[in-house]
Amino acid sequence: MGVDYYKVLGVDRNASDDDLKKAYRKLAMKWHPDKNPNNKKDAEAKFKQISEAYDVLSDSQKKTVYDQFGEEGLKGGVPPPGAGGPGAGSTYFSTGEGATPFRFNTRNADDIFAEFFGFSPPFGAPGGGRTSRFGSAFTDDIFASSFGEGGGGGGASMHHSAPRKEAPIQQNLPCSLEDIYKGATKKMKISREVADASGKRMQVQEILTINIKPGWKKGTKITFQDKGNEYPGVIPADLVFILDEKPHKVFSRDGNDLIVAHKISLIEALTGSTVHLTTLDGRNLTIPINNVVSPTSEHVVQGEGMPLPKDPSKKGNLRIKFDIKFPARLTATQKSGLKELLSGS
Repeated sequence: MGVDYYKVLGVDRNASDDDLKKAYRKLAMKWHPDKNPNNKKDAEAKFKQISEAYDVLSDSQKKTVYDQFGEEGLKGGVPPPGAGGPGAGSTYFSTGEGATPFRFNTRNADDIFAEFFGFSPPFGAPGGGRTSRFGSAFTDDIFASSFGEGGGGGGASMHHSAPRKEAPIQQNLPCSLEDIYKGATKKMKISREVADASGKRMQVQEILTINIKPGWKKGTKITFQDKGNEYPGVIPADLVFILDEKPHKVFSRDGNDLIVAHKISLIEALTGSTVHLTTLDGRNLTIPINNVVSPTSEHVVQGEGMPLPKDPSKKGNLRIKFDIKFPARLTATQKSGLKELLSGS
């Protein structure tokens, strides 16, 4: 049989637009989940059913299909007599010029609520992937002010709050150490929902350009204002990209310094060695190590670290840390020789 939307709203089949609006307004306030904190789950289901009923009966196309085929025909792809057409998922209605495909899409309950009251409820917040916020944005006083505690048609007017700003949408932006060292430009393709002047919703795609500045640090935020989905009574969310550093096979970063771990033998640690490195901008460095190296030694090369974000012409340091490979065993002769060589040191 399906859901009787007329019964859900408590109206007859000849209800006018004003009748539907009055019924929706009364029931939406009565069954709003924040108005029913002790029965929130059931209230939310009822609230969404009320919203769906209003959405169908207030839309001439949806109402035509529903009155002819019921909920199953509206949602399940039942065509009018003699109409062919694509498979499941589409319904049809007659316009007088033959069967015309019509795909049912129910509107978001929050959007409908926002159209009536100037703001949307905090639960089931739009935005795709965000956590629902059940913290009440509507107090008992606000509910009571519109209809009174019993939901009756009192004379007090609804208190309209300023449009709320959607919570920021955050996205990691992985970048190589080379890109952060030299600076780079990233192109990010986004899709979002917007509404045209008539209120019709549509998906649009946009290319955002992100200019990575030399020396930016992990956690740097790049914000594009109001690039989230558009909803009635709601200011779109900001889209925030958060810089993340990809692991590098040679270098790691410590603030403005670059760190490299270099393996040397015990002989090299005692007698000296040369370190050959290719920098993040492709230069070849030859670094002589002339001093004796201990396991905790660190050789510093000034000005070969990361650019300073505020002044990229200046750089941090390159710090070379040594991993000394000790021999697994020594012969008696080798031990004697080492003792003789090092006894005077």
